[in-house]
Amino acid sequence: MKPGYSLMKHYLQFKDLRAEEYAYLFERTRIIKTRFKNYEKYQPLVDRTLAMIFEKASTRTRVSFEAGMYQMGGSVVHLTTGDSQLGRAEPVEDSARVISRMVDLVMIRTYEQTKIERFAAHSRVPVINGLTNEFHPCQILADLYTYIEHRGDIRGKVVAWVGDGNNMANTWLQAAEVLGFTVHVSTPGGYEVDPQVAGIGDRSCFKVFADPLQACRGAALVTTDVWTSMGYEAENEARVKAFARWCVDSRMMAAAAPDALFMHCLPAHRGEEVAAEVIDGAQSVVWDEAENRMHVQKALMEYLLLGRIG
Repeated sequence: MKPGYSLMKHYLQFKDLRAEEYAYLFERTRIIKTRFKNYEKYQPLVDRTLAMIFEKASTRTRVSFEAGMYQMGGSVVHLTTGDSQLGRAEPVEDSARVISRMVDLVMIRTYEQTKIERFAAHSRVPVINGLTNEFHPCQILADLYTYIEHRGDIRGKVVAWVGDGNNMANTWLQAAEVLGFTVHVSTPGGYEVDPQVAGIGDRSCFKVFADPLQACRGAALVTTDVWTSMGYEAENEARVKAFARWCVDSRMMAAAAPDALFMHCLPAHRGEEVAAEVIDGAQSVVWDEAENRMHVQKALMEYLLLGRIG
């Protein structure tokens, strides 16, 4: 194990960190983002290397991690299944043993959560979940920071999730359990969130609504995702029919709290999961949310590699 990794942590799902660690990360994000906006050079990760492994395609995940690591003074190795042994016959465990001897940090964007867990179990360096079928913790980290940046503490608030019971929904439930807020979940029948898959113990952290409009009532934040996530394209036609009532529109936003925010992890399909007047409207913070992926991930990488600063 490399020097400095005696307290090595992985970030494979949201509940891997405690509430006080998130408070620290959000404060570090504020400081790091402020330095970035003020053109202040801050490079604590000089001579550190991040390996990014993509089995699922990406725009925001790649740009945010790669730009963030370079801004922090580090370097990046980009791997896909097409240009490495990951897409061939080498066991995940062997890839982990080799790659983690050559780099300081690994980010993986893949399909099954079990694959990233197997990699982490055999890695000598911290592993970050860049997205799996089950969870997307870095995105929710960015969403939460964006809410805090605009509205303050999210504890005790209501977040309305409208749409598919997917990896984003699962991660929102974990975040609610860890940070003390409530998620109102509304999905079409057959696309519900499974608390067992989400990995939560406290079912009081969420409420289920058949009517998406009712789920939005009084919410401080309304959020959604595409109807057909990557890997489920064969179901697209059936999903378009099933999700027709689950388009976040101006009526849903009007039912939410007067100062409610709208978020979407992107890419978005206007006229499907969200109406154009919502995502392009005054309550939408999707562009801040997208940028904040980079800043929260910089804080996360700093924490996993260097521990607490100061």
